[in-house]
Amino acid sequence: MDQSSFPVSIIMEKRPSVSKWADAYWTVVGIIIGERADSQSGESQKTHLHTRGDIEQYLYTGFSMHLYKDECESYYHNMVSPNPSCYVITDNEENEEPKPFKVSMSFDEAHAEQEGGKEVYPVEIPAEIYGWMESFVIDNYFPEKKFKRKLNNWKKGGGNVRA
Repeated sequence: MDQSSFPVSIIMEKRPSVSKWADAYWTVVGIIIGERADSQSGESQKTHLHTRGDIEQYLYTGFSMHLYKDECESYYHNMVSPNPSCYVITDNEENEEPKPFKVSMSFDEAHAEQEGGKEVYPVEIPAEIYGWMESFVIDNYFPEKKFKRKLNNWKKGGGNVRA
């Protein structure tokens, strides 16, 4: 397996909506690590898992999470946040079910997708993915040292002031 990618599947749940404006309420309830044997096509596949009363669960297979060196700062801040999350990004038309197309560890990427009109579902990070991301960040993240800017003392002639 490539050090910068990780195969995953997504479990989404559909519940009846209590709002008169929507038929159903969707949420991501988990991330499963690894690929299923039938998901080698490279395309996402939806499989009905089970129904309990009015609640239905579906498995979406065929996803790969990727880590990029230029996103390390966002991964770091995700890891040290009170609730580290994977972000499932979906495309959905009005009044239709969400269609996941990407799983990201970057809060910045998830926020940008949300600003672009996509629906983003945060979900708890499985321990294996957290360890993989932590290892990647340790190997590739070098925080810039913060320093205070020294202010010029204008009273003592420290600036270029024209009279």
